[in-house]
Amino acid sequence: MTERFDCNYCKESLFGKKYILKEDSPYCVKCYENLYSNTCEECKKPIGADCKDLSYKDRHWHETCFHCFQCKNSLVDKPFAAKEEHLLCTDCYSNEYSSKCNECKKTIMPGTRKMEYKGNSWHETCFICYRCQQPIGTKSFIPKDNQNFCVPCYEKQFAMQCVQCKKAITTGGVTYREQPWHKECFVCTGCKKQLSGQRFTSRDEFAYCLSCFCNLYAKKCAGCTNPISGLGGTKYISFEERQWHNDCFNCKKCSLSLVGRGFLTERDDILCPECGKDI
Repeated sequence: MTERFDCNYCKESLFGKKYILKEDSPYCVKCYENLYSNTCEECKKPIGADCKDLSYKDRHWHETCFHCFQCKNSLVDKPFAAKEEHLLCTDCYSNEYSSKCNECKKTIMPGTRKMEYKGNSWHETCFICYRCQQPIGTKSFIPKDNQNFCVPCYEKQFAMQCVQCKKAITTGGVTYREQPWHKECFVCTGCKKQLSGQRFTSRDEFAYCLSCFCNLYAKKCAGCTNPISGLGGTKYISFEERQWHNDCFNCKKCSLSLVGRGFLTERDDILCPECGKDI
């Protein structure tokens, strides 16, 4: 007895007929198309088993229906672009949607690498440094006067140079005696700490933090022996080549403040008239 060979769906015999295997099960052509054929996006008809099924992003077309939405030319084996569910050949897409290169004014074709900055677009090979004419690519650049410069060219042409290290100042910096400095280069002549944002003073055109200046150059108080900076409105008393902080100018014996008062001296000491009346 001959073994039966039937369609897996309608059970009709497949002997002598065309059939299609689906997951190891045979189907007659009619059942296969009804059950599994994709619907063409263009003509909305099933894509039969004897037709080539072209697909893009889960959408399907007959080979003869796979064409540009605008010019209707076939897209089979050709590059194309999608816009708002429509497929377009590269020429139609470029004419309709592609941006123009800010340098050469030609269309930037779909799939071509491009550079964008402030609403303008360039071909990758057209986005070049104005000075050296080399492509900038993904490197850092600095715009100036509607031109773009790679960082080395910008520094050579425009950036100020630090008085101390002679290198370009690209960001920030400080000005001292009308000369530019990097913040990290503008330091105290004595202790080398950065002076940017700190109070400082100068001596013989050299900058010092207040601590170093006081230690090196300020006169010492005859009372407490600490420096008298004279900066920021600090008041002091001076007498016969000796100086005192206002708060230190006191009678040696009774500690009465002698600021604005008469006083007497006994060797290195200063005395109020009351304590000094017996000397």
